[in-house]
Amino acid sequence: MAAMQNLSSSPLSSSSSDFFRVSTSMSNLSCKLSRLCYRNPTVSLPRTSSGVCKCVATSQDSKTDYKTAVSRNANMAKLQAGYLFPEIARRRNAHLLKYPDAKVISLGIGDTTEPIPEVITSAMAKRSHALSTLEGYSGYGAEQGEKPVRALISKTFYSDLGIGEEDIFVSDGAKCDITRLQLVFGSNVSMAVQDPSYPAYVDSSVILGQTGLYQKDIEKYGNIEYMRCTPENGFFPDLSKVSRTDIIFFCSPNNPTGSSATREQLTQLVEFAKKNGSIIVYDSAYAMYISDDNPKSIFEIPGAKEVAIETSSFSKYAGFTGVRLGWTVVPKELLFSDGFPVAKDFNRIVSTCFNGASNIAQAGGLACLSPEGLEAMRGVIGFYKENTSIIMDTFNSLGYNVYGGKNAPYVWVNFPGRSSWDVFAEILEKTHVVTTPGSGFGPGGEGFIRVSAFGHRENVLEACRRFKQLYK
Repeated sequence: MAAMQNLSSSPLSSSSSDFFRVSTSMSNLSCKLSRLCYRNPTVSLPRTSSGVCKCVATSQDSKTDYKTAVSRNANMAKLQAGYLFPEIARRRNAHLLKYPDAKVISLGIGDTTEPIPEVITSAMAKRSHALSTLEGYSGYGAEQGEKPVRALISKTFYSDLGIGEEDIFVSDGAKCDITRLQLVFGSNVSMAVQDPSYPAYVDSSVILGQTGLYQKDIEKYGNIEYMRCTPENGFFPDLSKVSRTDIIFFCSPNNPTGSSATREQLTQLVEFAKKNGSIIVYDSAYAMYISDDNPKSIFEIPGAKEVAIETSSFSKYAGFTGVRLGWTVVPKELLFSDGFPVAKDFNRIVSTCFNGASNIAQAGGLACLSPEGLEAMRGVIGFYKENTSIIMDTFNSLGYNVYGGKNAPYVWVNFPGRSSWDVFAEILEKTHVVTTPGSGFGPGGEGFIRVSAFGHRENVLEACRRFKQLYK
C-alpha cells in the first residue's frame, strides 16, 4: 500500500525523467516496464520474481526543441505568476490530492452556485429549440446586441438617466468588455485603479503595454496610480493625493472589499475626472446587491455621461457565469480630446473582435428583464445576501474587523499583521475551506481575506462552523 501511495503522489508523465522504485522483500533484480499507460495515472505493476521494478519515462530534455523567429510579447513577461483565480484553483486541487477524503468548501472564487430561475432557462430553451426550425433559425446577429435586449436594458437600468439603447453594447460579459475597452485606449495611456481591486484591470493594462515593470519591493507596477482604499478612508480614495491619469477604473460595489460608494463620493469622482480630462471605467457588476440609497449607476451623477463608461453583467444576478451575458454603456456625449466619439471606436473594436453575444443567452437576458425574471433575480440575490449575513455574523462573533457584505456578496475580513496567503493556507489546511487572499487584489489587500457568499446554504453554515472551531 505504501508503495502505491508513493506512486500516486508522483504521477508519471511523458515529460518526466524521474525514476520510481518499489522495494519488496524479494531479490535485488530489476526490470523495465515495457509499456506505460499515460492515460491512466495509476501504474499497474505485474507480479514478478524480481525484487525491484524500475519505471523509466523517456526524457525530452535531450531533444532539440524547434523555435520560431517570433519574439515573445515583452508585456506578457511583465505579468507576475498566474492570474489570481486559476492559482487558487490550482492550490485547491493540490489540497484535494493531499486530502482526497476531505469535504472542501469553496468560498473563494466568486462563482454562483444556485440554479438559474426556470422562467429564464425556459426562455433560453425555447430559443434554442427554435433554432432547429426554418422559422426560428438565426445566424450572425448584430455585434452590438439584439435591439430588444438593448432597449430593455436601457429601460430597466437607465430610465430617466439619458442613456438610450444606441449607447448600449451587449456582450459576453463585463470582464471581456474590460479588455475590449483597453484595446480602444491603446498603450499610450496612464491608468488608475482602486487598491485593492479586481485583478483584470491591472493585468489587462500590463498586457496592453500601459505599465512599467513590476516593482517587487512595493508590489506595484510602474505607471499605475494605485488609489489606496482602506477602512480608515471608508474604502474611497483620497482624491487630493491621486495623480492625474487618463483612465480611472472604479468598481462599486467594490470587488473585493464589498464597499459601495455614496452619491457624494461618486460626485467627487466625476468632478475629479472632469477636472483632469480623464475617463472613468465604472464596473457596476454588483449594483443589484445595493439595498440602500447609494447609486446603482455612475450615470445617476450629473455630468457623468461626459466622462464615464459603465460595464455590467448578468453573471451575479441570474447565475450567468457560464451562460455569459453582459453589457457596456458608452454615452454619445463621451469624446476623445480631438472630439471623436469614444463609442464609435468601441463599436469598431466590437465589430472587429466580436461576433455578438449568443442569441440563446440574449433570449435569457430578455427573460431576466421581464417582471417575472426581475423578481426571480431579486430572490437569488436575496439568498446570497443571507449567506453574507451568516458569514459576517460569524467573523464578528470571533472578534474580527469585518467589512463589506451589506451591498455586495463579499465579506472582507482583516487579519492584522498577517500575510494574506498565510491566512488563506491556514484556513485551507485546517478547515478545508477555500477563501481568497486579499493581496491577490493588490498591495492594499495585504492582511485581509475575501470570503464569498456564493455557496449552497448548508456549505456556508458548515464553513462558518469550521471557522468558529479554528478561531474561537
